[in-house]
Amino acid sequence: MSDNPQISAVLTYIEARMRELDKEAGQLRSRIEDLTAHLGELDAESENLRITRKTLLAIPRPDPVQETPRPDVPDHPAYQQILTALTDAGRPMQARDLCEALDLPILPKNTEGIRSKLKRLVTRGILAEPEPGLFTQPRT
Repeated sequence: MSDNPQISAVLTYIEARMRELDKEAGQLRSRIEDLTAHLGELDAESENLRITRKTLLAIPRPDPVQETPRPDVPDHPAYQQILTALTDAGRPMQARDLCEALDLPILPKNTEGIRSKLKRLVTRGILAEPEPGLFTQPRT
């Protein structure tokens, strides 16, 4: 060191400042390493997303699903009334239950007429008969 007190003070200041700058530079280098690692992770994720997007766009569109045509309901209004009553009930019904729902007297001619119509709707695929005498709308 110098014998001159002013030069000694300047040299002490310079050495202290160099230590501060070295410390700050070390902290910045450490942050740069962390940021570089984080940037690498983001770049890798971005690349994965780009590849995924490209892959999804390359998948051919499936052919449109054609709906199976719905069987034709017979023209007589009683059939529509039966279907409406079954829909409103939301549960399987017997011919007798449908007579009650349609406000028909519970007579053999009425229950047999309804049963006949129900069987016709089952034959056409409009209704299902999961158990003998129990009719419901098929599940889609």
